[in-house]
Amino acid sequence: MQQKIVVKVSMDSDKKTRKAPKIAVSISGVESASFVGSDKDQIAVTGEGIDSVELTSLLRKKVGYTELVSVGPVEAKKDEPKPTLQIDPYQYYYQSYGVPYYYYVY
Repeated sequence: MQQKIVVKVSMDSDKKTRKAPKIAVSISGVESASFVGSDKDQIAVTGEGIDSVELTSLLRKKVGYTELVSVGPVEAKKDEPKPTLQIDPYQYYYQSYGVPYYYYVY
């Protein structure tokens, strides 16, 4: 089962900002890590079988103060119907030398 872990990290330098997601992805079971929140000071980590304590302690050692915000299942995306593209039966495309040619779509 996929889970989502949100961790708040205090990053005072640009180097630490680039370093934090790389550290999070290095843990086994992690599929993705991205910045979330209004100040981009939180990292959302998604994956399967992630040890949240290991993630938090590793980020504390290598980046700085880290706080575990939430742990929970990944929200399922709702499938929205894709809009259909209606094609005109008489279409034309330009060839490489600029002269259009026509074809009929059945």
